[in-house]
Amino acid sequence: MSKYVIPFIKKNFVLIIAIILATITCFFVPFDSEYIGYFNFNTLACLFSTLAVIAAFRNISFFSYLADIIIKKFGNTRNAITALIFITYFGSMIMANDMALVTFLPLGYFVLSSCKQQKYYAFTFIMQNIAANLGGMLTPFGNPQNLYIYSYYNIDIIEFLKIMSIPFAVSLILIIISCLFVKKEPIKVEYTTLNKPKVWRVITYSLLFIIAIMIVFNVFPYYYALIAIIIVLLIVDYKALLKVDYGLLLTFVAFFIFSGNLARIEAIKNMFETLLNTNVLVVSTLSCQFISNVPSAILLSKFTTNYPSLLIGVNIGGLGTPIASLASLITLNFYRQVNPGHTKKYLGLFLGINYLFLIILVIVSLLALLII
Repeated sequence: MSKYVIPFIKKNFVLIIAIILATITCFFVPFDSEYIGYFNFNTLACLFSTLAVIAAFRNISFFSYLADIIIKKFGNTRNAITALIFITYFGSMIMANDMALVTFLPLGYFVLSSCKQQKYYAFTFIMQNIAANLGGMLTPFGNPQNLYIYSYYNIDIIEFLKIMSIPFAVSLILIIISCLFVKKEPIKVEYTTLNKPKVWRVITYSLLFIIAIMIVFNVFPYYYALIAIIIVLLIVDYKALLKVDYGLLLTFVAFFIFSGNLARIEAIKNMFETLLNTNVLVVSTLSCQFISNVPSAILLSKFTTNYPSLLIGVNIGGLGTPIASLASLITLNFYRQVNPGHTKKYLGLFLGINYLFLIILVIVSLLALLII
């Protein structure tokens, strides 16, 4: 039994914690008609639609095909690792940080293992993780917490970009500097031949992705897009619907209940309002270190109207501990699978790089908020 239970707990750690927390709060706030108001269905619909379309793209190896073309153009370790990191960085802007890692971490493993550069596993995976978290913060659909905050506060897209532009730019500079520490060693990568994705599928999935993005901008009611995407995928690739990360969706549902109930407990409400009156950015960043960035965004949004600080805080707050973001847990689990027995060394490097980035970004963000 344990050989099934333990892997399940490791894989769904955040979901299990979310369900436990939601269940505990239900004892203090019994079920009533107000529960339905906890859920942001627009966020859930967009998240499901995006995950489904990305799964369809992955089924035709679209992202791996593009990445393969790019990687073949680089002939040394620094250039190859930099390319892997920035594929993840820019990929997270359009396909969400978690999905970017699920797609490109295996590519990083394949490139490094095939050219006998296993010594760069930890650095590359950690930097891909940081790139996914920080690259995704620029767009409303790049990180799940962005999608929620953008919809919850009904933020204008121009204002959203303005708020995130300085942290994003500084993150880009920090990542570029980090890549310079990799030595330039000649490599020869033996690639397997990838079949070129069928053009009609690429076009179809691209249109579906555009429809999913339109949910974010409220172009039409979310349920129209949701129904259209489900019907098309049932016809052309029903397996994509089976590969949606339903655990992530259920995590959102659980934390909607958790945060909604906490907001109705007077003592808790007063405590968070007092804390957030000190500094929303610092409090939200610290909150992420203990309960992750998505639940922090959902929870703290109930107690503050200062969405610029909250938005930045729960994005840069994804750096730090391995539980600060779901993306970090995905990366840790992947590293443990491909390089067992080296987890302690990985965690030491992970914490060192993450907190260096985090400290710099907190300082820069506090200054940036003064001019926004």
